[in-house]
Amino acid sequence: MDRERLLNDPQLRDVEEGAGLADKDMSKDPVRESHELSDWEGVRDHVGSEEGEEHERLLDPNLPRGDDIELHHVGSVRSVSLDSRVSGKLEEHEDSPYEEVRAAVRNFDEDLPCNTIRAWTIGLSLTIFGAGVNTLFSLRAPIIGVGPLVAQIIAWVMGRAWAAVVPDKQINLFGTKCDLNPGPFNMKEHAVVMVMASVAFGVAYATDVILAQLAFYKQDFGLVFQVLIVISSQSLGFGMAGILRKYLVYPAAMIWPTTLVAISLMSAMYETNVPKDPTVLGGNMPRSRWFFIVTAVSCLYYFLPGFLAQCLSVTAVATWVAPDNAVVNQLFGGSTGLSLLPITFDWTQVAGYIASPLVPPWHAIANTLIGVVVFFLGLASVLHYTGAWYSQFLPMSDASTYDNTGSAYNVTRVLNSEFTLDEEAYKAYSPLFLSTTFGLAYGLSFATMAALVVHTLLHYSGSIWAQYQDSTNEKPDIHMKLMRKYKEVPSLWYLTLFVLVLGMSLFAILYYPTNLTWWAFLLAITLAFVFSLPIGIILAVTGRELGLNVLTEFIFGYMQPGRPLALMLFKTYGYITMSQALNFIGDLKFGHYLKVPPRTLFKAQVVAVTVSCVVQVIVLNLALTNIDGICDVTHPQHFTCPGGRVFFSASVIWGLIGPARMFSPGQIYSGLLVFFAVGAVTPVVIYFVVKRYPLSPARFLMAPLIFGGAGAIPPATPLNYLSWGIVGYIFQVVVKKRHFRWWRRLNYLTSAGLDLGLAMGTIIVFFAFTIHNIDPPKWWGNSVVTTTLDYQGKAVQTVLQPGETFGPQVW
Repeated sequence: MDRERLLNDPQLRDVEEGAGLADKDMSKDPVRESHELSDWEGVRDHVGSEEGEEHERLLDPNLPRGDDIELHHVGSVRSVSLDSRVSGKLEEHEDSPYEEVRAAVRNFDEDLPCNTIRAWTIGLSLTIFGAGVNTLFSLRAPIIGVGPLVAQIIAWVMGRAWAAVVPDKQINLFGTKCDLNPGPFNMKEHAVVMVMASVAFGVAYATDVILAQLAFYKQDFGLVFQVLIVISSQSLGFGMAGILRKYLVYPAAMIWPTTLVAISLMSAMYETNVPKDPTVLGGNMPRSRWFFIVTAVSCLYYFLPGFLAQCLSVTAVATWVAPDNAVVNQLFGGSTGLSLLPITFDWTQVAGYIASPLVPPWHAIANTLIGVVVFFLGLASVLHYTGAWYSQFLPMSDASTYDNTGSAYNVTRVLNSEFTLDEEAYKAYSPLFLSTTFGLAYGLSFATMAALVVHTLLHYSGSIWAQYQDSTNEKPDIHMKLMRKYKEVPSLWYLTLFVLVLGMSLFAILYYPTNLTWWAFLLAITLAFVFSLPIGIILAVTGRELGLNVLTEFIFGYMQPGRPLALMLFKTYGYITMSQALNFIGDLKFGHYLKVPPRTLFKAQVVAVTVSCVVQVIVLNLALTNIDGICDVTHPQHFTCPGGRVFFSASVIWGLIGPARMFSPGQIYSGLLVFFAVGAVTPVVIYFVVKRYPLSPARFLMAPLIFGGAGAIPPATPLNYLSWGIVGYIFQVVVKKRHFRWWRRLNYLTSAGLDLGLAMGTIIVFFAFTIHNIDPPKWWGNSVVTTTLDYQGKAVQTVLQPGETFGPQVW
């Protein structure tokens, strides 16, 4: 291999002195306080056994053999660093066996300070800002918010300003000498800030419980109760993360695609003297400049589909031609229809519900598209046009609930003064009806849970058991080796925190009249723990998370019906505990890739979660107290509390009316229970087909993703998923194969720029126009959209006259 290729191939460059330092530190084999990372040290370099160790797909039997992932071991190649800080000598190095990781993550470590006053000050400032702003805007419809990408840019600016302005001096802080200005703001400090922002910027799920209580149920248990349930529900996942890190963080196969965009952007911010690549578009400029150009273009472009020409957002031409034809709007509509011709020029439609299609691997996108086509285009059409579930009287696709007149279900008509079910009123009013895709979505949720368990047992049980018995048999990748130099967080820390938070949770649900029993609470935690590993594996490999919200509602609705508040808490602890555990694990993998000491990361996570929870509770109460008419559907500033309203409705449907009146034998939606069996059988069929035909296309299939990949429908529509899949195919198949050098250099940065530009454009439109009640320009490109039945949500085949009803005579 010649020197010119070494200088121009990004895969074979950038070996800094930090990597050499890391190797020296590893050779010392320091004593560690925790055994988790030391378990991996049984694998030593020796003649005859090292060859090909990085080629193994660690803990990843799902990824098919012979696919297009090219595994590289670069140990025999000598490379040169072009960074001015490096001596310039050639070093031997190795890299991740996964090209997605190689494209975003550096394969060396640097000794940089990260547990600094600067990192903590910036991190806590963004934690308070993000938690407060996002909580306030979560009360508005449509919801807008400040995302982690915005925080990443703000932190970069704040860090550089701190390095330029703050004096270089030491201070004593709790008896420890600390540098006020430890030098240039570095990537590891930035990573600590990002982890704090990522756990703080998402509005706590439990705030919707509080909102439903205060605004709709008119119950107020006080600030102490609110703080307890918010902190405990957000923090219980720490204990699970500590247990599962061995399976979901350490193995190379757990690539966590969702972390790679932020890492790619981070690398672009701090790289210097990167070689140009004139053979690719954008190759003659620094990667950071490409990112900012894409961000600016994305931000400016959003004004077209978002305000000036809204026909570009949902370009359902067939509905414009026949705006009053219900069937045409059902089949081709992009808002409440099936979007058989998915055309959009709006990144909001492509990535708004599902996240960027430039991130997940193609096999994950393909499995999701199979589910969309088979179930939401094929089966939904059959069910709807054969009259199943009285579908001729209902929309094809939306997330609302209906009564037997086709109107929105009025839950106040079946509530008594104690907010429990008035059975006589229920029998006199109406059963509950759902749109076709909404009902089908519940069936697919049942199938997803069954498929997830069976799929995990078939594909991962052996690997998980081997990991449990003896993790020293697992060969570490380069990132695992580089992390050996840092002390791991002792399991006792995670266990202690889990026990404390568990006690806090039990006190909150038992001391206050929540109607949630202790054993039901422990069942919710058990469900979260049991499903964390299989769902975590799917998320770590594909970037797609499957939720437990429907399953928890289903179980509790049968187990203890008639307890709406208890159902909300059971759902929160059962679902969000698992989700938070996976969020924490994703942050651990993020720190793992960037070589952030695990103990620093742990402290940052715990502090940020606690502070953000307190801030969110305070802001929520201040908003409810000081905003007149808040949560009213006609609020002039649109503070209608959409999240709390949905939570309230779900608690009534599942906790009040209950699944027994919807899904039990003889009820309208009882046929959906067959999806449990379908979900359990499908992975077995796929497994044996692949055994018989190992090179067939069936080797790419993942049953849980086929059933659950399109879990956002409704309120998302097939337009969102089909356009997402088309863009994903272009970048993850066409561009990746034909223009791999561009893909490796700029794909993730392009994704980050598109997302950040969209977020900025949305916020600008909101503050410049929406909040001031400035309407979009009145012209054909905007008005043609609003005239269709699809947009109006009225694409129903049979519209009843006043006084007419449909459905069963007795319920």
